[in-house]
Amino acid sequence: MRVGVITFPGSLDDRDALRAVTLAGGEAVSLWHGDHDLGGVDAIVLPGGFSYGDYLRCGAIAAHSPIMSEVIDAANKGMPVLGICNGFQILVEAHLLAGGLIRNDHGTFIRRDQKLRVENVDTAWTNKYTLGQEITIPLKNGEGGFIADDETLKQLEGDGLVAFRYLEVNPNGSLNDIAGLRNKRGNVVGLMPHPEHAVEPGFGPDTADRMQSGVDGLAMFQSILSATVLS
Repeated sequence: MRVGVITFPGSLDDRDALRAVTLAGGEAVSLWHGDHDLGGVDAIVLPGGFSYGDYLRCGAIAAHSPIMSEVIDAANKGMPVLGICNGFQILVEAHLLAGGLIRNDHGTFIRRDQKLRVENVDTAWTNKYTLGQEITIPLKNGEGGFIADDETLKQLEGDGLVAFRYLEVNPNGSLNDIAGLRNKRGNVVGLMPHPEHAVEPGFGPDTADRMQSGVDGLAMFQSILSATVLS
């Protein structure tokens, strides 16, 4: 499967996402924000970083990049799309996922190993996990607080559209401890933590005072290789 990773001005984790796709066994394809063509890929990853310097709102300008019109059209037709951190923000700004993301409630940037619970495995990006599985994924964000109005929040919970939930600590004030979402179709998933930083052993040191990522993120990239485009 050919999985495209889009680089926006300010993307930081595009190369990590490309490596994660390769380690999972897929063919990683670099795409550029100014392109008008998805290059025949089968799935798309919107990586983390600070697209357009987070001006206006995080992800707001990137959501209107030339390539995003192609991504939105493809997603609406069933192509799998994953948004990681800033990519999640872009998906929300592009109205492919609900709600919004605002500055962390403690007002500072945070980086930590974050424990999550997998809340939904019926998606193109989570089918290799088991329901309720607890995983540890690196988290690094300054504006990761998930918000939604009461009606939207009830719909997300009622329709089972929460993909991941924070465990043990809520690092940014996200409502209902929501760390990631899916769309109704199951082809679009977004999350704030970084699965691409947890795809190979040895990164980073397994000590009490340093990041100890492990490989809990690899299943997300393996999931897409066994998924079919939903219609």
